[in-house]
Amino acid sequence: MSRIAVIDTETTWGNVVMSIGVVIADSSDYAPLDTGYFVLDPEYREGGLFSHELFLIPEKDTMVTSRKDALGKIDGWFKSEGVTHIYAYNASFDKSHLREFSSFAWYDIMRLAAYKQYNPFIPDDAACCKTGRLKRDYGVEPMTRLISGNRRYCEMHNALQDAIDELDIMRMLGLPVEAYEIGRI
Repeated sequence: MSRIAVIDTETTWGNVVMSIGVVIADSSDYAPLDTGYFVLDPEYREGGLFSHELFLIPEKDTMVTSRKDALGKIDGWFKSEGVTHIYAYNASFDKSHLREFSSFAWYDIMRLAAYKQYNPFIPDDAACCKTGRLKRDYGVEPMTRLISGNRRYCEMHNALQDAIDELDIMRMLGLPVEAYEIGRI
């Protein structure tokens, strides 16, 4: 496996996917190789909590299309790039919303980022459960702030930018892709 995909979705008020962001990356160093951003029509027209973030990506990099076409394009893209493994922060959420990709191996980035035994950036005095998971503040925004040291970082809630940020968490953690086997869902 030399290429992986990181996926993020944003949903409507009715909990339906309205956008999908994808980053294909090298599995050895998490360097981004390509990106794709899909706004699903008509779903996005329902609106959602982060609708105002949908069109922050330049128009030339945004594909407004049907869900069927978007998923078909992503599937073909993955096949042409040899992608068989998908990573996401809180992957069970994205996987449950993208059932068409259930044949791919899915891995949860949060399963390593939020646990003291895998994340050396978690301070010794952090409130953790007996399992080693942080009791609070283990979402993308607080985790990126912790790992990067950038206290001003704010999650955009744009599916493509969030997928890029989730890949950055993997890169900053510095764990080999094989370590994510513990987060397979």
